Amino acid sequence: MNQERLLKVLLTPIVSEKSTQIGEKNNQVAFRVMPDATKPEVKAAVELLFKVQVTAVNLINAKGKAKRYGRTSGRRRDTRKAYVCLAKGQEINFGGEAV
Repeated sequence: MNQERLLKVLLTPIVSEKSTQIGEKNNQVAFRVMPDATKPEVKAAVELLFKVQVTAVNLINAKGKAKRYGRTSGRRRDTRKAYVCLAKGQEINFGGEAV
């Protein structure tokens, strides 16, 4: 796979209460990914960037909510999420140590 493409596949990690519970329970990490990302691309990108071993990848298309801004109605953008299952003993730490 093209290494340049792999560096662009992962957009942001999802750090929320739900994602940390999933991480602790199932040894998974959640990411926001590009809308056209595939499972093999996400797996290769995580292994390349974080030097961990990935066992499975689940992708979810989340539709954007309809919201109102005063009188005008708008819509949040659609997102694609990846839940990456890590091998036993593997871990990704997003919280940097404060000095």
